[in-house]
Amino acid sequence: MRLPVYLSMAMAMAITDLAAQPRPTTGYAPVNGLKMYYEIHGRGEPVVLLHGAFMTITTNWDGWIGELTKTRKVIAIEMQGHGRTADTRREFSSDHLADDVAALLGHLGIPRADVIGYSMGGGVAMRVAVRHPDRVRKVVVISSPFRRDGVIPEGQDALRNLTAEVFKGSPIESEYRRLSPTPDQFARFVERMVAANNNGMDLTADQLRATTAPMFFIHGDAEGIRLDHVAEMFRLKGGEVHGDMRPRSASRLAVLPNTTHVTLMDRMSTIVPMVNDFLDAKP
Repeated sequence: MRLPVYLSMAMAMAITDLAAQPRPTTGYAPVNGLKMYYEIHGRGEPVVLLHGAFMTITTNWDGWIGELTKTRKVIAIEMQGHGRTADTRREFSSDHLADDVAALLGHLGIPRADVIGYSMGGGVAMRVAVRHPDRVRKVVVISSPFRRDGVIPEGQDALRNLTAEVFKGSPIESEYRRLSPTPDQFARFVERMVAANNNGMDLTADQLRATTAPMFFIHGDAEGIRLDHVAEMFRLKGGEVHGDMRPRSASRLAVLPNTTHVTLMDRMSTIVPMVNDFLDAKP
């Protein structure tokens, strides 16, 4: 199995687009035993971007940073073992990654921020809302389940059997080798990520229901996450009401037609205005 050609092309375009943008403020934050790489773009209310598994700022946020920075301060990070943030002996877990995000905000002197996460990053974003509710204002979850059984069996099998060979010659592999402090450890990195997914802890329905931050769930109709699971997430956050007859939830749901897990990120022109409307909405 190889990485799909359209995914490789999309990531290559992302790298080109980001290279053309104004240079951000960059740094490494000492958080929980990591030196976490971050970039700060633009001005305004802060929003944190959390990339997907195996990805980096350069491979995940094709044009998104440029659009979001028109009205906001964008803080893009690279989580443990990804991009310029070196791995450690600490296990990969959503709890650890969520704690890192909260610690980064503390390091930067930002009391609260909005959080946008894609795929693995969406799961981490939900964890931040669970573990550090005082740090999160609103959350945008793009193509992420809150339990692993939310992924259809075909997708679960693919994740369980993922190897570095799948990424051979792709931007994911090349960006890892270009950016990582340990460029020769890509295969080991993939092994650790797969093991973390296989052994990971799910959120419970009660945990998601108890979160105080409004959430915007954005999914594709062909992304590999069960639609009844998507509906469950929205329902837990107060969705599934008759909005003409009683107050609506502060949380939102969007399901984009003819859209997969990968091609969701190509729907930026559709998604970003909806995200801005959600983040700008008053209580």
